[in-house]
Amino acid sequence: MKFIDEARIEVIAGDGGNGCASFLREKFRPFGGPDGGDGGKGGSIWAVADRNINTLVDFRYSKVHTARNGEPGRGSDCYGKGADDVTLRMPVGTLIVDNVNGEIIADLTEHGQTELLAKGGEGGWGNIHFKTSTNRAPRQKTDGKPGERRQLRLELKVLADVGLLGMPNAGKSTFITAVSNAKPKIADYPFTTLHPNLGVVRVSHAKSFVIADIPGLIEGAAEGAGLGHQFLRHLARTGLLLHIVDLAPFEATVDPVKEAKALIKELEKYDEDLLNKPRWLVLNKLDMVPEEERKKKVKDFLKKLSWKGPVFEISALNREGCQDLINAIYLHLEEKRATEVRVDETTQMTEEARGINSIDPDDPRFKILED
Repeated sequence: MKFIDEARIEVIAGDGGNGCASFLREKFRPFGGPDGGDGGKGGSIWAVADRNINTLVDFRYSKVHTARNGEPGRGSDCYGKGADDVTLRMPVGTLIVDNVNGEIIADLTEHGQTELLAKGGEGGWGNIHFKTSTNRAPRQKTDGKPGERRQLRLELKVLADVGLLGMPNAGKSTFITAVSNAKPKIADYPFTTLHPNLGVVRVSHAKSFVIADIPGLIEGAAEGAGLGHQFLRHLARTGLLLHIVDLAPFEATVDPVKEAKALIKELEKYDEDLLNKPRWLVLNKLDMVPEEERKKKVKDFLKKLSWKGPVFEISALNREGCQDLINAIYLHLEEKRATEVRVDETTQMTEEARGINSIDPDDPRFKILED
């Protein structure tokens, strides 16, 4: 199935039902008083994150989602029935943006997360609410309020711990196949990968992380060359980027250093935050380089690129060096998670301390030290 990662939809919540102006008419009670009921509430539209859905394809062909209106109020103190809400199930990782003003409505990052997209209108009041000691036969009523209406843009950002960057045919698909359970298409021509692929990398029985492979970038992607920047949004949530470089290109005219610099430049054009993410250099296809030339070739490449970060030498085809890279990635992710937990705990302690106005001797958080 074709991977759909962006869609535009319109959501229209239901209007509230109008209130009723009515008077009780019964035998022996000709002036029974006002008995007009309220109108029912219009249906709202909600978004729910569902991990069993992985594309936005349903919203590509279903553009308008409308909830029903609330029923109007009736006599005999009958209130109008409220309309049922409409629930739209979306993949985990969907970003919902107002297409008119650019406001972020919701970011669905967890399974089961529920967010309101368009609120249904409140029902109008019947004349029973306007009865007073001086106004015993009110004819006032109010109309129901209209429901919200929004033009929305849905963007799917896959949730992965590690993202792969590289030029076409750098070996990203071969790498993700070698280290995970993903089975992307692999061939000897550029742009074999046409949509993002996710793979779960098992370090041990209880240790794993998720890796994302996106279509390769080429120079001029910012101007729309190749597949452009269409899929770079999927790397926004990753904690680590692996820049995979083909150190033994098939064509002799291709310069790996020039290609690596071009990719970094395209990344800078797209998003500074993405450029500043932790990024490791992975030199691939070393099996194509004679063993006696590898050390010199790697040293010359790093010198020309002026690279100061972590470097890993692998061959994704025969999995040489892949296990060491996997272990290093897992350790990096664990250290990152531990740091985030410590920061959260410190922030929580600080917030608790701010809420302390005085010291209560009976407060279990304090202990009085005697001299």
